[in-house]
Amino acid sequence: MTGTRWPGGPFAGRPRWLLPVALGVVVVLAIVGIIVAIVNGVSAVVAGPQCTVTAPPNSPGLRSSWSGSPEQMDNAATIAGVGRKLGAPDRAITIALATAIQESGLANLNGGDRDSLGLFQQRPSQGWGTTAQLTNTVTATTKFYDALLAIPGWAGMDVTQAAQRVQRSGYPEAYADHEPEARTLALVFLGQAPGGLTCGNLDLSAPPEETVASLASSELGNARLSGRQTAEAGWSIASWLVAHSTRLAVDRVTYDGRTWTAASGTWAQTGSADGMLALHRAGTP
Repeated sequence: MTGTRWPGGPFAGRPRWLLPVALGVVVVLAIVGIIVAIVNGVSAVVAGPQCTVTAPPNSPGLRSSWSGSPEQMDNAATIAGVGRKLGAPDRAITIALATAIQESGLANLNGGDRDSLGLFQQRPSQGWGTTAQLTNTVTATTKFYDALLAIPGWAGMDVTQAAQRVQRSGYPEAYADHEPEARTLALVFLGQAPGGLTCGNLDLSAPPEETVASLASSELGNARLSGRQTAEAGWSIASWLVAHSTRLAVDRVTYDGRTWTAASGTWAQTGSADGMLALHRAGTP
């Protein structure tokens, strides 16, 4: 079929059948553009709260970065903080974090396999403690460290061996899978990766669950958080505060001239390096 030609306009000299095809292409492209815009808009709207730990550059054996929910980072801070309070070696804190990642995904679970509970999926029937004790993150973490540090030669074991001696899991090889992110978390919470923890898109509208002093006493054994700090202690506490920001309604943490805000979700240089630590809670002057 030869087709009739249009006398003028953009389609002059072109077959008539080409016009509906071209219009169809335009409509399809417009629909695709609308869908992309909607998807992008929905993505921006539903972007939820997230925390990320980042290792220093060129750090072999570490995850370059690892992201989780505020709840996961809150629990990781508890595990690391309790380890510091107990004087546990850095290696023990890495093992504890890797174990909790594998057992619960860093969530304080109210159930699990059979009667397993909490961060470490400890079982009352195996003598770990009561339900109330094992769903208390500080108590459960303390019990894990007590069991780990009582094992002769634990420090010379790899993560799988040490964790398995404590947990007696049916899948012992899985603990080693989480060693890189556990080491990154430990590095940040031990203050050895300045500014390595960020949290953003947080909801700080709920009243704080407890005071900073009471939580610090429970997890760190130290209620004095503000003022001059040594570098590792300062960054360790600063990271602990950011990780607990939702629970404590902390919207700003400053250490050594750098400030994290809940609004920005990042650390920024805001002053000179002075070793001073300060915090601010949402809704306070």
